Amino acid sequence: MIWEDILKLVLAMILGGLIGIEREVTNSPAGFRTHTLLCMGATLVMIISKNIFDVYHGEAMLDPLRMGAQVVSGIGFLGAGTIIKDGFRVRGLTTAASLWVVACVGLAIGSGLYELSIAAALLIFITLVILKKIETIFSEGSEAIEISIDKSETSIKIAKAIEIMKQMDVQIKNIKMSSQDETTIQGNFLVKIPRGTTVEQVYEKLKSM
Repeated sequence: MIWEDILKLVLAMILGGLIGIEREVTNSPAGFRTHTLLCMGATLVMIISKNIFDVYHGEAMLDPLRMGAQVVSGIGFLGAGTIIKDGFRVRGLTTAASLWVVACVGLAIGSGLYELSIAAALLIFITLVILKKIETIFSEGSEAIEISIDKSETSIKIAKAIEIMKQMDVQIKNIKMSSQDETTIQGNFLVKIPRGTTVEQVYEKLKSM
């Protein structure tokens, strides 16, 4: 029994590390070691839960899934620590999701569902690597552009900036205004730039304002 439990931890280290390597390569907040330790920890929790149930089964009312449920809900604090708001974009959501699902893989290993845990880890790895390339195709050309606008003619200059970008076939996805000081407003535009146009060209046109 002890060797089977050790095997579970080794498998958790391998599968958690597999997913962690992809996150490490992409410079994510939680990388190789974080995913490895998380998967091993979830596996260990499930091993302990099963052993306690086997020892005290019949002597007390025990739920072997209770400790595992706490792992699934408790992983939220780690995931929240990887999420960063950067202007219009929110970064770290994929890493937070990978941490959560790695914990689930660990629980599956601890429960003795070896084939399922291996299949899940491989599918997670494929999702992070291959589907990311597909996602990049759809998001290609999205850029954040910042311009400073004189408060005295804010509405006129915003309208002119929008008109210039429309003439260049630049799609405006979102606009966010923030006050920099008493005389200047910072305009943040999340835009999709058409093929054949660069963000530098858009800036040059906006400078003509």
